[in-house]
Amino acid sequence: MLKASNPVAKYAGLNDDCLYLQYEGLNPSGSFKDNGMTAASTHAVMVGAKVAACASTGNTSASLAVYASVAQKFKVVVFVGSGKIALGKLSQALDYGAKTVQIQGDFDDALARVREVCNEEGIYLCNSVNPFRLEGQKSIMFRVLESLNWEVPDWIVVPGGNLGNSSAFGKAFMELKALGLIDRIPRLAIINAQGADTLYQLYEQEGLRWNGGNYDRAASTDFFSQMDQENRRASTLASAIEINRPVNFSKSLRALDVCDGVVREVTDQQILDAKAQVGAGGLGCEPASAASVAGAKLLKSEGVIASSDRVVCILTGHQLKDPNATVAYHSATDEHMDEKLTSHGVNKAPFSNGPIVVENDLDKIIKVIRSL
Repeated sequence: MLKASNPVAKYAGLNDDCLYLQYEGLNPSGSFKDNGMTAASTHAVMVGAKVAACASTGNTSASLAVYASVAQKFKVVVFVGSGKIALGKLSQALDYGAKTVQIQGDFDDALARVREVCNEEGIYLCNSVNPFRLEGQKSIMFRVLESLNWEVPDWIVVPGGNLGNSSAFGKAFMELKALGLIDRIPRLAIINAQGADTLYQLYEQEGLRWNGGNYDRAASTDFFSQMDQENRRASTLASAIEINRPVNFSKSLRALDVCDGVVREVTDQQILDAKAQVGAGGLGCEPASAASVAGAKLLKSEGVIASSDRVVCILTGHQLKDPNATVAYHSATDEHMDEKLTSHGVNKAPFSNGPIVVENDLDKIIKVIRSL
């Protein structure tokens, strides 16, 4: 669903009718993952897979589990890291019958192990390294263009986690332009959380570029080796993009090249503030989704995005995927901030909308109501 949001446009510094939200929370499992998983699960059935597996921060596992439960053709095993999955997402995988394996480590560790297990046991792998996943995720851009009557926007802004979406979007636009279905390609902005900013570091800080496919692989190898030596781990409240080793890193470089793209990082404070504004505008989303709006606001402040540009921000998942951060933010006051928020650098909640505590007394309740 594509929706123009003037309240969010105002927050980001854009003109009315210039900012659109592509909301993926209405898909069967509540996230964008369904666009690719419907293709991957169909292929799994076609090749006769008996077991399919994935590593997940939550949305991938929920999506794979729901399609497997409908197909009734193969079993599902989900790998998650210790304490690294939102309960709203985990509940879906459990309810849809997936078997969950929790390992000591984070998503990057879980992905490494699931790839080894799938290779060793002949299990069908459903992470976004699966090409059918990315082919399916191109459909998000087809729907955006259809909703805009095939008038290409100026910008597509997307959260950067495992970089499957950005890679798929770049491929979609490259192919659409080659087929003559669009006359130009929009610019792409990939937004990392500051606590999981591998692409930002390599692309914007180190200047790594696609270079026709001959990008400096030694630079990325050295970066990841240094990450291992320092035992750097991703850390952000936006759990869906809490990934330090994006499996589609090289493909995202191609997408950035095709789309004359940029990469930015935003803080958890910026993400949660943007999330509150998205919600106040009528579309609740999970924290990672709001990285796109926070990124659009940042790029506007830098003068990269103009006030009159038509910008599409991708909202990747439903609000109820990860409600804990939402409740903590809106329950915050100047005197009290949730410890989990402050540990991630969120020290204020300017758009909080917490419950008002009042005695069980009619007159006092009415007094509160009249003061609103």
